[in-house]
Amino acid sequence: MSELATQQRYSFSSIRYNLRAVTATEDLLARYRRSLPSFLSPYYSDPISIDRGEGSLVYDLEGNEYLDFFGGVLTTMIGHNNPAVTQAVQSQAAKVMHTSSLYLSEPMIALAERIAELSGIPDARVFLTPSGTEANDTAILLATSYRKSNQILAMRNSYHGRSFTSQAITSHSSWSSTSLSGLQVSFVQGPYRLRSPFRDLDDDGFTSACVDDLNQLLHMTSSGDVAAMIAEPIQGVGGFATPPDGFFGAMKKELDNREILFVSDEVQTGWGRTGDHFWGYQAHGIVPDMLTFAKGVGNGITLAGIVARADIMDSIKVLNFSTFGGNPLSSSAGLATIDYVLEHNLQGNAKEMGARFRAGLEAMADKHDWIVDVRGKGLMQAFETVQPGSMEPSPSHASASLEACKDASLLVGKGGLYGNVVRMTPMLNVTAAEIDRGLVALNAAADSVAANH
Repeated sequence: MSELATQQRYSFSSIRYNLRAVTATEDLLARYRRSLPSFLSPYYSDPISIDRGEGSLVYDLEGNEYLDFFGGVLTTMIGHNNPAVTQAVQSQAAKVMHTSSLYLSEPMIALAERIAELSGIPDARVFLTPSGTEANDTAILLATSYRKSNQILAMRNSYHGRSFTSQAITSHSSWSSTSLSGLQVSFVQGPYRLRSPFRDLDDDGFTSACVDDLNQLLHMTSSGDVAAMIAEPIQGVGGFATPPDGFFGAMKKELDNREILFVSDEVQTGWGRTGDHFWGYQAHGIVPDMLTFAKGVGNGITLAGIVARADIMDSIKVLNFSTFGGNPLSSSAGLATIDYVLEHNLQGNAKEMGARFRAGLEAMADKHDWIVDVRGKGLMQAFETVQPGSMEPSPSHASASLEACKDASLLVGKGGLYGNVVRMTPMLNVTAAEIDRGLVALNAAADSVAANH
C-alpha cells in the first residue's frame, strides 16, 4: 500500500472514530469550528448540541432537556419524532429514497396534488424544490419569463433566501451578502410598522400610505412592465413584522391594474401557523398568482416548492427539473405532515394556543420598559427590545434574553433588522401545559435580563 493511501486510510479511520466517540458538546463545537465556514455561527455563548427530540422537547449530548419554541427556525412543525412522519419516512426509505422528477413517483405526484388543492390558486401547478431559497428563486424566474421583464418589487425589511437571485430581493442589511444583481428591484414600504414613517396612522391610514408609496414607486422607478411583487404575509427574519389584515389586498388591486404578478412567500406563514388561516395571504382577501412554501411542510426533512397558475408555470419552455426536489422520501414526509395538521385541526390549536401565549407575552412586556412591541399571529410571536425608556434598538437585550431563556431550558430565536427581536414559534401541536411552561421560563429570563443588563 502506498504512503498516501496509508495516510488516507488512517484519516478516514480517525473520522469514523470521532463520530463514534464524541459524547461532549465541547468536542462537537471544536469540530464545528474546524470544518465549517466562519460565516456559520451557532447560537449562545456556550453553544448547545441537539442529540434527540420528542414532541416539543429536545435533549443535548449531556442529556439536558429543553423546551423547543423555535423548531430549527420553524422547520420542525408538529413535534420532534412525530410517529406519523417517522413511520412514513421509514417505510419509504425501505422502498426507494430517490428517483428525481424524471421518473413517475407516487409520493411526489400525490404531494403535488394535495398542495395544489390546498393552495387556493386556480388551475395550479406545483414544482417541488429542496429549499425555500430555491422556491423563491424559481418564482422570480417564472415571473420574469412570463412578464418578459427584470423589474421586481419587494418589501423593505424582507428576507427571501441566500441565493444570488433571492439576495437581490432581500431588504435586510444584516442578511445581504451582495448588492450585485441582474434584476432591477424597488423596495416598497411594508409591514414593519414600529419604525415606519407611517407608524402613527391607524390601520386603514397605514395601509393607504403604503399603497401610495407603491404607486409612487411605480410612477417614478419603473418603465411600466414590472414582473412581480414578492412579499411575506408576516416577515420572518424581519422579526415577525405583521401588517393589518387587508394590507396586501389593497396593494394587489394596484398590481392587478398593471398586470403585475403577486407572489406570496409562505415559507414561514404556511400550514396553519397563523391560526386564523391556513395560508398567510388569506388574511388579505386575495389569491396570489404564485406562492412559495418550505420550512415546516416536511416537519424537519428537506422539502419546499412553488405553486403557480398553469399559464405562469408553463412559461418555461425548456427542459427543467430539480435533482432532489420532490424526492420520494421528502414527499412521503410532506404528505404525512399535511395529513397530521389537517386531521388534528392544528390550525385551530395554533389559534387557541397562540391567544394563550400572546396574552402571557403581553403581560410580561407590561413589566419591562425594554420590551417595546409584541407582535405576530397564532404560534408565530415575537417581541422587540430597546434601550429602556427609548426607541433605540437594543440587540444586547435580545441576546441576553436568548441566553437567559436557554438557562431556563427554553429555546427561542432571534431576528429583526437590528438583531433586537426575540422570535418564538412553538410546535403547532403544543399543549397548554407547554405554553405555560414556556411563559414561566420567559418571565424568569426577562426578570434576569432586567436585573443584570
